Amino acid sequence: MATLDTAPAAPPAPAPPDDEFNAASWLVTRHALATPDRRAITAIELDGSVRTLTYGQLEDAVIRVAAALIASGVRPEERLLLCMGDTPELLTAFLAGLRVGAVPVPVSTMLKPKDIALLARDSRARMLIVSEEFAALAAAVGGLRELADVVVVTSGSLPEVDGPRVRDWEAFVTAGADFLERAAVPYPTVADSPAFWLYTSGTTGTPKAAMHRHGSLRDTAETYARDVLAIGPDDVTFSVAKFFFAYGLGNTLTFPFSVGAGTVLDRSRPGPAGTLRILQEHRPTLFFGGPTYYAALLGAGLPADTFTGVRACVSAGEAFPASLLERFTATFGVEMLDGIGSTEMLHIFISNRPGRVRPGTSGEVVAGYEARIQDDDGRPVPDGTPGHLYVRGSSAATGYWCRTEVTRRVFQGPWVRTGDTYVRSADGYFASMGRTDDIIKAGGIWVSPTEVEERLRQHPDVNLVVVVSLPDADGLDKPVACVVLAPGSATSSAELVGFCREGLAAFKRPRHVLVFDELPTTGTGKLQRFRIRELALEKLSGSSASFTPGETP
Repeated sequence: MATLDTAPAAPPAPAPPDDEFNAASWLVTRHALATPDRRAITAIELDGSVRTLTYGQLEDAVIRVAAALIASGVRPEERLLLCMGDTPELLTAFLAGLRVGAVPVPVSTMLKPKDIALLARDSRARMLIVSEEFAALAAAVGGLRELADVVVVTSGSLPEVDGPRVRDWEAFVTAGADFLERAAVPYPTVADSPAFWLYTSGTTGTPKAAMHRHGSLRDTAETYARDVLAIGPDDVTFSVAKFFFAYGLGNTLTFPFSVGAGTVLDRSRPGPAGTLRILQEHRPTLFFGGPTYYAALLGAGLPADTFTGVRACVSAGEAFPASLLERFTATFGVEMLDGIGSTEMLHIFISNRPGRVRPGTSGEVVAGYEARIQDDDGRPVPDGTPGHLYVRGSSAATGYWCRTEVTRRVFQGPWVRTGDTYVRSADGYFASMGRTDDIIKAGGIWVSPTEVEERLRQHPDVNLVVVVSLPDADGLDKPVACVVLAPGSATSSAELVGFCREGLAAFKRPRHVLVFDELPTTGTGKLQRFRIRELALEKLSGSSASFTPGETP
């Protein structure tokens, strides 16, 4: 595996103007100057080996990669698509992109080649950087007009890609040697400068890039991280949610680096055994996950002292059932801070707080944000009445890239429509009542029923299909497909699940495919999703089929 060498000492950069703000400098440079020997990153490799970087070493590495971007011809505001495991190279590439004024776009490592090609085309990416284990995806981006470079973090063979120059990480970084002095001075961005994009399916089911500013990173640190976590330099964070999620980005980078704390990176797929090792060997003080993963940990029979040393567990991504939260807390003796955030708002804006946890709720509004609940006509509703949740705060995205209609629907003046139905108690606690639309959130990841339905319709034996969300044994939503087969078909449910697995990312596949003779419709012929959901619940409860508690994609 390629390593991150350090750059020669650079002369001190001149002090920036008062209105100048570069998030990479704020997150790394100031700590590299003040506490250069403090550990920033502990990285666990696929083979179990560990790499560490201090803030001084990380600053040098960021400058070297920034120089390589300049040498490659990357200009301010051009996009850098990052399909990478949670490694020092990923954080370095992201920070280097911010440093030179480019726009890094970390994307899901769970997607299929066609999905990566779609995002590369939509973002008009100038460069693609991939980790070794995802190198095969690079072939899918060949032939794109704007894509000039593909970089693979590998010491092995390189993929063949039609069109762009293809290099390994070492050659890419070495090529920037003549630009180190230029890279030592960050590009003069301001808080409102374009910084990075995060793709989300969100309320529409089609991928769209939420565009965030340099100042948004500081905003989340000075709101949630300060108000709820009270994070300090002696903390160490570990996030099960990967970096390409808005949630994972904050947990892994923004929050610890905002105060000069440390973070633990694990590039492998999360599992209870690996998590136990990390907790025992690296002693994180703040642990971040989602209800589905916490259910998996609870079901794995881990020892009661697993979370010794962790002062708080944080959950987001989907509603945390009260009974599951109470069982987890009783088993491990650690406080669980459940909350709600979104890609559009970058992190959590409503949260339970230490000493004030109320199971079954998302908590109270985080300092620096406002939230309100409205009816269908846009009027505020009284406490205790369900309605549409809206939020406002300085970390909100500026909109979606090239998605004017949906931007206007979601970003309404200073308010952001979350697409969730919520109810507020008289004392200010917010509780989720589910989604306002048909979009499913499974394992904390958006799943569009339409996309899953389209995949199943491609099977020659499927006549009709509707995908709904059903709770598993822990009360967590999972996608379930209800189909009507072609006359005479002998295709099994297992075969259809396998068909979905071949054409969809793992988190999108239905956990069950239920076969019906017919599906209910209205008098005008429209499918009755609520009734189909009821029938699916009846069928599952009356059969041997069931969800595995804590099942993850």
